[in-house]
Amino acid sequence: MQPTDLRAAIPALEHGVYFNTGASGPSPRPVVEAIESALEHHEYEAPANEGMYTSAFDTYDSTRATVADFVGASPDEIALTASTTDGINRVAGAIDWNEGDVIVRTDLEHSAGILPWRRLERESGVEVRVLETEAGYLDLEDVKAVAADADLFCVSSLTWSHGTRLPIGDLVEIAHDAGARVLVDAVQEPGQTALDVGEWGADFVAAAGHKWLLGPFGAGFLYVREGVERDLVPSAIGYRSVEDPNAPDYEYAAGARRFEVGTASPAPYAGLEAAIDVIESVGLETIERRIETLTDRLKAGVPEERLLSPRDFESGLVTIDVDEPETTVGRLSDAGITVRSLPYPDAIRASVHAFNTAADVDALLEALAPDLP
Repeated sequence: MQPTDLRAAIPALEHGVYFNTGASGPSPRPVVEAIESALEHHEYEAPANEGMYTSAFDTYDSTRATVADFVGASPDEIALTASTTDGINRVAGAIDWNEGDVIVRTDLEHSAGILPWRRLERESGVEVRVLETEAGYLDLEDVKAVAADADLFCVSSLTWSHGTRLPIGDLVEIAHDAGARVLVDAVQEPGQTALDVGEWGADFVAAAGHKWLLGPFGAGFLYVREGVERDLVPSAIGYRSVEDPNAPDYEYAAGARRFEVGTASPAPYAGLEAAIDVIESVGLETIERRIETLTDRLKAGVPEERLLSPRDFESGLVTIDVDEPETTVGRLSDAGITVRSLPYPDAIRASVHAFNTAADVDALLEALAPDLP
């Protein structure tokens, strides 16, 4: 499949120019068809054949294997979740926290990487330390300065605010040498670049399929490095969490599956699996090259003092300083162009995917002209 084929397969693109994949990506027809097919089979055929639970578990197992292959993990290291936030909360709830324990995050985390720790700060007396960044970048010397006190680092691999890549492998090495765990919010990665969780060495990686993978809402995944789960007790338990739910003395399931809980619709996970298939049919190298070409074109039209993302390519997220972000977003929407505003920095963000075109970029730059004197 070529990027032009991908574009043609996304009905939402018939209604305007879409630059907001970093928030949520519009699904191609094969993804929605897979969801519909899975739901119809589960509700119409499975009851009188293999059974609805067997049908659902077959989808869970298949999706888990597909996700694992896509991110460089084993199926036993993947738990299916509802979202990135869900995955982060499952990790937060499984650690035995004590008053005075230290959680470290950056000042550029999404609310998914902020609110669970604020809650623990309020209810368990943990300390949350915030590493300051500059222009979307993290200084590893700051990481070293707090590593000895840290119990957990929670960081984004690709910042949603600037589109910058943080040095996760180096951070993990520093953290592990000091005895701290690392949880990575990687939701901006899958679908726009290759992701190999083994290269990072992180303990946990949370992500979801509804952004660059162009999958549906409700299908996320959590990577748990082999062996890390043995010391963790999830805050929620159900028949999917344990080896035998009918045993008088339950045992948690081996691997990441102990973080799964109970009944969930198989349809979103069928959609996630189909989304990965679509992305792989285009090819991640092709996707990343096209994103780079298009972001270079967009950045070339943005004055240096207005561009808050790196001039050199790091991702498809391009943050632009405008005087009135909300007003600009509304004006662009009226012109049929979808971008979003950010709470920090006070700016707008365009998310450039492989389905976008040079004409899309030119339309955005033309519409932004009044904001880029």
